[in-house]
Amino acid sequence: MSGTSGAMRVLMTQVVPQPAIDLLRREIGPEGVLDINPDPDAIWTKSELIERLRGGNYSALYSMLTNQVDAEVFDAAPDLRVVANMAVGYNNVDLAEATRRGIPVTNTPGVLTDTTADFAFALLMAAARRVVEGDKFTREGRFHGWGPLMMVGTDVYGKTLGIVGFGRIGRAVAKRATGFGMQVLYFDRVPADEDTERALNASFVPFDRLLAESDFVSLHTDYNPETHHLIGAPEFAMMKPGAYLINTARGAIVDEAALVEALKSGRLAGAGLDVFEREPEIHPELLTLENAVLAPHIASASMETRTAMALMAAENVLSALRGERPPNVVNPEVYDR
Repeated sequence: MSGTSGAMRVLMTQVVPQPAIDLLRREIGPEGVLDINPDPDAIWTKSELIERLRGGNYSALYSMLTNQVDAEVFDAAPDLRVVANMAVGYNNVDLAEATRRGIPVTNTPGVLTDTTADFAFALLMAAARRVVEGDKFTREGRFHGWGPLMMVGTDVYGKTLGIVGFGRIGRAVAKRATGFGMQVLYFDRVPADEDTERALNASFVPFDRLLAESDFVSLHTDYNPETHHLIGAPEFAMMKPGAYLINTARGAIVDEAALVEALKSGRLAGAGLDVFEREPEIHPELLTLENAVLAPHIASASMETRTAMALMAAENVLSALRGERPPNVVNPEVYDR
Protein backbone atom coordinates (compact mmCIF):
# COMPACT_ATOMS: atom_id res chain seq x y z
CA MET A 1 0.00 0.00 0.00
CA SER A 2 1.15 3.52 -0.61
CA GLY A 3 2.94 5.08 2.33
CA THR A 4 3.88 1.68 3.74
CA SER A 5 7.36 0.22 3.62
CA GLY A 6 7.69 -3.56 3.74
CA ALA A 7 5.03 -6.23 3.98
CA MET A 8 2.38 -5.93 6.65
CA ARG A 9 2.49 -8.72 9.21
CA VAL A 10 -0.48 -8.84 11.61
CA LEU A 11 -1.04 -11.19 14.55
CA MET A 12 -4.68 -11.50 15.65
CA THR A 13 -5.09 -13.09 19.09
CA GLN A 14 -8.65 -14.39 18.63
CA VAL A 15 -11.02 -15.02 15.75
CA VAL A 16 -13.23 -11.99 15.04
CA PRO A 17 -16.22 -11.48 12.72
CA GLN A 18 -15.33 -12.34 9.13
CA PRO A 19 -15.75 -8.87 7.55
CA ALA A 20 -12.76 -7.58 9.55
CA ILE A 21 -10.64 -10.59 8.55
CA ASP A 22 -11.63 -10.09 4.91
CA LEU A 23 -10.74 -6.38 5.10
CA LEU A 24 -7.30 -7.06 6.54
CA ARG A 25 -6.51 -9.81 4.05
CA ARG A 26 -7.62 -7.64 1.14
CA GLU A 27 -5.64 -4.59 2.24
CA ILE A 28 -2.39 -6.28 3.29
CA GLY A 29 -2.34 -8.10 -0.03
CA PRO A 30 -0.63 -11.33 -1.02
CA GLU A 31 2.73 -10.06 0.18
CA GLY A 32 1.40 -9.51 3.70
CA VAL A 33 0.68 -11.96 6.52
CA LEU A 34 -2.37 -12.27 8.76
CA ASP A 35 -1.86 -14.90 11.44
CA ILE A 36 -4.92 -15.72 13.56
CA ASN A 37 -5.26 -17.81 16.69
CA PRO A 38 -6.81 -20.93 15.13
CA ASP A 39 -8.81 -21.93 18.21
CA PRO A 40 -11.87 -19.66 18.64
CA ASP A 41 -12.18 -20.71 22.30
CA ALA A 42 -8.51 -20.36 23.25
CA ILE A 43 -7.25 -17.28 25.07
CA TRP A 44 -3.48 -17.05 24.85
CA THR A 45 -1.57 -16.56 28.06
CA LYS A 46 1.13 -13.90 28.05
CA SER A 47 3.81 -16.55 27.58
CA GLU A 48 1.90 -18.06 24.65
CA LEU A 49 1.50 -14.62 23.08
CA ILE A 50 5.22 -13.96 23.47
CA GLU A 51 6.03 -17.31 21.88
CA ARG A 52 3.88 -16.51 18.86
CA LEU A 53 5.27 -13.00 18.48
CA ARG A 54 8.92 -14.00 18.82
CA GLY A 55 10.60 -14.27 15.43
CA GLY A 56 7.43 -13.39 13.55
CA ASN A 57 8.51 -9.88 12.54
CA TYR A 58 4.97 -8.70 13.21
CA SER A 59 4.21 -5.06 12.50
CA ALA A 60 0.77 -5.09 14.18
CA LEU A 61 -0.83 -6.80 17.15
CA TYR A 62 -4.63 -7.07 16.94
CA SER A 63 -5.43 -7.78 20.60
CA MET A 64 -8.27 -8.27 23.07
CA LEU A 65 -8.80 -7.19 26.68
CA THR A 66 -7.80 -10.71 27.68
CA ASN A 67 -4.24 -10.17 26.36
CA GLN A 68 -1.68 -8.68 28.70
CA VAL A 69 0.63 -6.50 26.62
CA ASP A 70 3.62 -5.21 28.55
CA ALA A 71 7.38 -4.72 28.18
CA GLU A 72 8.05 -8.45 27.84
CA VAL A 73 5.53 -8.68 25.01
CA PHE A 74 7.00 -5.63 23.28
CA ASP A 75 10.48 -7.12 23.60
CA ALA A 76 9.28 -10.17 21.66
CA ALA A 77 8.07 -7.99 18.79
CA PRO A 78 10.73 -5.38 17.97
CA ASP A 79 9.08 -4.53 14.63
CA LEU A 80 5.71 -3.74 16.21
CA ARG A 81 4.19 -0.51 14.93
CA VAL A 82 0.70 -0.63 16.47
CA VAL A 83 -1.38 -2.41 19.10
CA ALA A 84 -5.06 -2.38 18.13
CA ASN A 85 -7.30 -3.42 21.03
CA MET A 86 -10.75 -4.64 20.03
CA ALA A 87 -12.37 -3.02 23.05
CA VAL A 88 -13.14 0.37 24.51
CA GLY A 89 -10.87 -0.37 27.45
CA TYR A 90 -7.10 -0.72 27.15
CA ASN A 91 -5.97 -1.28 30.73
CA ASN A 92 -4.52 -4.61 29.52
CA VAL A 93 -1.83 -2.65 27.66
CA ASP A 94 1.09 -0.95 29.40
CA LEU A 95 0.39 2.40 27.81
CA ALA A 96 3.43 4.12 29.28
CA GLU A 97 5.72 1.42 27.89
CA ALA A 98 4.06 1.55 24.47
CA THR A 99 4.43 5.32 24.39
CA ARG A 100 8.07 5.13 25.46
CA ARG A 101 8.70 2.84 22.50
CA GLY A 102 6.72 5.06 20.12
CA ILE A 103 4.01 2.46 19.52
CA PRO A 104 0.46 3.78 19.10
CA VAL A 105 -2.29 1.94 20.96
CA THR A 106 -5.86 2.11 19.71
CA ASN A 107 -9.32 1.14 20.95
CA THR A 108 -12.87 0.87 19.60
CA PRO A 109 -15.01 3.56 21.27
CA GLY A 110 -18.57 4.57 20.50
CA VAL A 111 -19.74 1.57 18.48
CA LEU A 112 -20.73 -0.51 21.52
CA THR A 113 -22.46 2.25 23.49
CA ASP A 114 -26.08 1.35 22.82
CA THR A 115 -25.56 -2.40 22.88
CA THR A 116 -23.85 -2.21 26.27
CA ALA A 117 -26.54 0.12 27.62
CA ASP A 118 -29.20 -2.34 26.44
CA PHE A 119 -27.48 -5.14 28.30
CA ALA A 120 -27.01 -3.11 31.48
CA PHE A 121 -30.74 -2.53 31.50
CA ALA A 122 -31.35 -6.21 30.74
CA LEU A 123 -29.32 -7.15 33.82
CA LEU A 124 -31.19 -4.57 35.89
CA MET A 125 -34.56 -5.95 34.80
CA ALA A 126 -33.47 -9.57 35.22
CA ALA A 127 -32.21 -8.96 38.76
CA ALA A 128 -35.22 -6.89 39.84
CA ARG A 129 -37.81 -9.28 38.43
CA ARG A 130 -35.91 -12.52 39.23
CA VAL A 131 -35.97 -13.62 35.59
CA VAL A 132 -33.05 -16.06 35.76
CA GLU A 133 -34.21 -17.50 39.08
CA GLY A 134 -37.72 -17.88 37.66
CA ASP A 135 -36.42 -19.62 34.55
CA LYS A 136 -34.54 -22.15 36.67
CA PHE A 137 -37.58 -22.62 38.94
CA THR A 138 -39.76 -23.38 35.93
CA ARG A 139 -37.30 -25.72 34.20
CA GLU A 140 -36.88 -27.71 37.42
CA GLY A 141 -40.60 -28.47 37.44
CA ARG A 142 -41.33 -26.47 40.57
CA PHE A 143 -44.00 -24.29 38.93
CA HIS A 144 -47.36 -25.74 40.00
CA GLY A 145 -49.56 -22.72 39.41
CA TRP A 146 -49.81 -19.01 40.10
CA GLY A 147 -49.34 -17.83 43.67
CA PRO A 148 -49.62 -14.31 45.12
CA LEU A 149 -46.17 -14.44 46.74
CA MET A 150 -44.36 -16.64 44.23
CA MET A 151 -41.20 -15.09 42.76
CA VAL A 152 -42.14 -11.56 43.75
CA GLY A 153 -39.47 -9.06 42.79
CA THR A 154 -39.06 -5.30 42.69
CA ASP A 155 -40.66 -2.73 40.42
CA VAL A 156 -38.35 -0.75 38.15
CA TYR A 157 -40.65 2.02 36.98
CA GLY A 158 -40.59 5.16 39.09
CA LYS A 159 -37.48 4.10 41.02
CA THR A 160 -34.17 5.95 41.40
CA LEU A 161 -31.25 4.88 39.23
CA GLY A 162 -27.75 5.92 40.27
CA ILE A 163 -25.19 5.96 37.45
CA VAL A 164 -21.50 6.02 38.33
CA GLY A 165 -19.66 7.34 35.29
CA PHE A 166 -21.68 9.55 32.96
CA GLY A 167 -19.90 9.06 29.66
CA ARG A 168 -21.40 7.65 26.48
CA ILE A 169 -22.67 4.42 28.01
CA GLY A 170 -23.82 5.98 31.28
CA ARG A 171 -25.87 8.53 29.36
CA ALA A 172 -27.32 5.84 27.10
CA VAL A 173 -28.47 3.94 30.20
CA ALA A 174 -30.03 7.14 31.55
CA LYS A 175 -31.89 7.57 28.26
CA ARG A 176 -33.39 4.10 28.64
CA ALA A 177 -34.38 4.90 32.22
CA THR A 178 -36.56 7.78 31.00
CA GLY A 179 -38.91 5.23 29.44
CA PHE A 180 -39.45 3.75 32.90
CA GLY A 181 -40.08 7.12 34.54
CA MET A 182 -36.99 6.71 36.69
CA GLN A 183 -35.24 9.50 38.51
CA VAL A 184 -31.59 9.47 37.50
CA LEU A 185 -28.77 10.48 39.81
CA TYR A 186 -25.24 10.44 38.48
CA PHE A 187 -21.69 10.94 39.65
CA ASP A 188 -18.76 11.76 37.40
CA ARG A 189 -15.53 13.72 37.59
CA VAL A 190 -17.04 16.32 35.28
CA PRO A 191 -20.78 17.18 35.48
CA ALA A 192 -22.79 17.16 32.26
CA ASP A 193 -24.23 20.35 30.80
CA GLU A 194 -27.69 21.49 31.82
CA ASP A 195 -29.31 20.55 28.50
CA THR A 196 -28.08 16.96 28.82
CA GLU A 197 -29.25 16.74 32.41
CA ARG A 198 -32.66 18.10 31.47
CA ALA A 199 -33.06 15.72 28.50
CA LEU A 200 -32.17 12.69 30.61
CA ASN A 201 -33.94 13.76 33.82
CA ALA A 202 -30.54 13.40 35.48
CA SER A 203 -29.05 15.18 38.48
CA PHE A 204 -25.40 15.36 39.46
CA VAL A 205 -24.91 14.39 43.12
CA PRO A 206 -21.99 13.49 45.36
CA PHE A 207 -20.98 9.83 45.32
CA ASP A 208 -22.17 9.09 48.86
CA ARG A 209 -25.58 10.61 48.20
CA LEU A 210 -25.95 8.55 45.02
CA LEU A 211 -25.28 5.39 46.99
CA ALA A 212 -27.67 6.36 49.79
CA GLU A 213 -30.63 7.32 47.58
CA SER A 214 -30.49 4.93 44.60
CA ASP A 215 -32.64 1.84 44.28
CA PHE A 216 -30.34 0.64 41.49
CA VAL A 217 -26.65 1.56 41.10
CA SER A 218 -25.16 0.96 37.65
CA LEU A 219 -21.41 1.23 37.08
CA HIS A 220 -20.04 2.80 33.89
CA THR A 221 -16.76 4.33 34.97
CA ASP A 222 -13.38 3.36 33.58
CA TYR A 223 -10.94 1.18 35.50
CA ASN A 224 -7.76 2.71 36.88
CA PRO A 225 -5.92 2.74 40.22
CA GLU A 226 -8.38 5.30 41.59
CA THR A 227 -11.44 3.18 40.74
CA HIS A 228 -10.03 -0.15 41.96
CA HIS A 229 -12.54 -1.41 44.56
CA LEU A 230 -14.47 1.83 44.22
CA ILE A 231 -17.41 -0.20 45.53
CA GLY A 232 -16.51 -2.21 48.64
CA ALA A 233 -17.78 -2.88 52.13
CA PRO A 234 -17.97 0.82 53.18
CA GLU A 235 -19.92 1.68 50.03
CA PHE A 236 -22.31 -1.26 50.43
CA ALA A 237 -22.97 -0.02 53.97
CA MET A 238 -23.93 3.38 52.52
CA MET A 239 -26.34 1.94 49.97
CA LYS A 240 -30.07 1.89 50.50
CA PRO A 241 -31.14 -1.43 52.05
CA GLY A 242 -32.63 -3.63 49.34
CA ALA A 243 -30.82 -1.85 46.50
CA TYR A 244 -29.34 -3.55 43.43
CA LEU A 245 -25.86 -3.27 41.91
CA ILE A 246 -25.32 -3.55 38.15
CA ASN A 247 -21.82 -3.81 36.67
CA THR A 248 -21.04 -3.84 32.96
CA ALA A 249 -17.84 -1.79 33.34
CA ARG A 250 -14.84 -3.59 34.83
CA GLY A 251 -14.90 -6.32 37.46
CA ALA A 252 -12.22 -4.94 39.76
CA ILE A 253 -14.21 -1.74 40.32
CA VAL A 254 -16.12 -3.92 42.81
CA ASP A 255 -14.67 -5.78 45.78
CA GLU A 256 -16.21 -9.15 44.92
CA ALA A 257 -15.81 -10.62 48.42
CA ALA A 258 -17.60 -7.62 49.92
CA LEU A 259 -20.34 -7.94 47.31
CA VAL A 260 -20.89 -11.56 48.30
CA GLU A 261 -21.33 -10.54 51.94
CA ALA A 262 -23.75 -7.75 51.01
CA LEU A 263 -25.85 -10.17 48.96
CA LYS A 264 -25.77 -12.91 51.62
CA SER A 265 -26.72 -10.53 54.42
CA GLY A 266 -29.65 -9.07 52.48
CA ARG A 267 -28.12 -5.59 52.51
CA LEU A 268 -28.42 -5.76 48.73
CA ALA A 269 -31.49 -7.34 47.19
CA GLY A 270 -29.57 -8.40 44.11
CA ALA A 271 -26.87 -7.80 41.57
CA GLY A 272 -26.46 -8.09 37.81
CA LEU A 273 -22.85 -8.67 36.73
CA ASP A 274 -21.27 -9.00 33.31
CA VAL A 275 -17.68 -8.59 34.55
CA PHE A 276 -15.69 -10.05 37.42
CA GLU A 277 -12.75 -9.04 39.56
CA ARG A 278 -10.40 -11.85 38.49
CA GLU A 279 -12.07 -12.74 35.23
CA PRO A 280 -12.63 -15.44 34.11
CA GLU A 281 -12.43 -16.62 37.75
CA ILE A 282 -15.51 -15.82 39.81
CA HIS A 283 -15.81 -15.79 43.59
CA PRO A 284 -17.12 -19.32 44.35
CA GLU A 285 -19.84 -18.10 46.71
CA LEU A 286 -21.13 -15.69 44.09
CA LEU A 287 -21.90 -18.70 41.92
CA THR A 288 -24.20 -20.09 44.61
CA LEU A 289 -26.31 -16.96 45.17
CA GLU A 290 -29.68 -16.91 43.44
CA ASN A 291 -29.96 -13.13 43.86
CA ALA A 292 -26.96 -12.62 41.57
CA VAL A 293 -27.50 -12.61 37.80
CA LEU A 294 -24.19 -13.54 36.16
CA ALA A 295 -23.22 -13.13 32.49
CA PRO A 296 -19.92 -14.04 30.77
CA HIS A 297 -18.78 -10.56 29.66
CA ILE A 298 -21.27 -10.30 26.79
CA ALA A 299 -22.60 -6.74 27.12
CA SER A 300 -21.35 -5.85 23.63
CA ALA A 301 -22.16 -9.27 22.18
CA SER A 302 -24.50 -8.54 19.34
CA MET A 303 -23.26 -9.56 15.89
CA GLU A 304 -23.80 -6.03 14.60
CA THR A 305 -21.75 -4.46 17.36
CA ARG A 306 -18.95 -7.03 17.45
CA THR A 307 -18.59 -6.68 13.67
CA ALA A 308 -18.38 -2.90 13.98
CA MET A 309 -15.77 -3.24 16.73
CA ALA A 310 -13.73 -5.70 14.68
CA LEU A 311 -13.81 -3.47 11.60
CA MET A 312 -12.80 -0.43 13.65
CA ALA A 313 -9.83 -2.30 15.10
CA ALA A 314 -8.85 -3.43 11.60
CA GLU A 315 -9.04 0.14 10.31
CA ASN A 316 -6.84 1.24 13.21
CA VAL A 317 -4.26 -1.36 12.20
CA LEU A 318 -4.31 -0.35 8.56
CA SER A 319 -4.08 3.37 9.30
CA ALA A 320 -1.04 2.89 11.50
CA LEU A 321 0.69 0.62 9.00
CA ARG A 322 0.08 3.18 6.25
CA GLY A 323 2.01 5.64 8.37
CA GLU A 324 -1.14 7.58 9.25
CA ARG A 325 -2.42 8.56 12.66
CA PRO A 326 -5.12 5.99 13.59
CA PRO A 327 -8.53 7.54 14.27
CA ASN A 328 -8.81 5.94 17.72
CA VAL A 329 -5.31 6.28 19.13
CA VAL A 330 -5.30 6.51 22.94
CA ASN A 331 -1.70 7.67 23.31
CA PRO A 332 -1.53 10.47 20.71
CA GLU A 333 1.66 11.79 22.26
CA VAL A 334 3.57 9.21 20.17
CA TYR A 335 2.82 11.47 17.20
CA ASP A 336 3.96 14.64 18.95
CA ARG A 337 7.63 13.70 19.08
